[in-house]
Amino acid sequence: MDRDRIESEIRESLATKQRFLEQSIPALETFFAKARACIDRGGKLLFCGNGGSSCDAAHAAGELVGWFLEKQRGPIPAIALGHEVPALTAIANDSGYEFVFSRHLEAVGRAGDLLVGISTSGGSKNVLRAIQRAGELGIESVAWTGELRGPCAEAADLWLPVPSTSTPRIQECHLLIVHLLCAHLEEPFGG
Repeated sequence: MDRDRIESEIRESLATKQRFLEQSIPALETFFAKARACIDRGGKLLFCGNGGSSCDAAHAAGELVGWFLEKQRGPIPAIALGHEVPALTAIANDSGYEFVFSRHLEAVGRAGDLLVGISTSGGSKNVLRAIQRAGELGIESVAWTGELRGPCAEAADLWLPVPSTSTPRIQECHLLIVHLLCAHLEEPFGG
């Protein structure tokens, strides 16, 4: 990759984050309020996504159960759905890949929890099915997607879009949301 391409990619990333800053504060505030209310009432945060979004789900759950910046706080209840390989492969094999998150949600989710479905396209069938099942179980849901309002956004209680159609740029902002969420939830602990 030559210098011009490197600079172009970095500028594109910065431009996406600038648009995200300009357009997304109200949705972020609403999401953070929902997450705080969920934890305050004794619920847990449940994350799901495919590929890189699965990594974002695991990253979020890991930072919350472990710690982000504040090492003196207790764990914040969070689970990345689909990260138990035996369950994942059994569900995918026996029922279909579109059920890997909704089935796990049925096992561990309860009314009062909050589901975060992460899909850069907004159309991942397994994330959509989890969001739909969450609604049936009385679990609020948030869809983190790109700028296209796909089925996941339509089904969720809250849509948190990144103003881009570029998967890498969307994922970079999703990681930013993970870190902002962790910082927000650590605030009462001094973080």
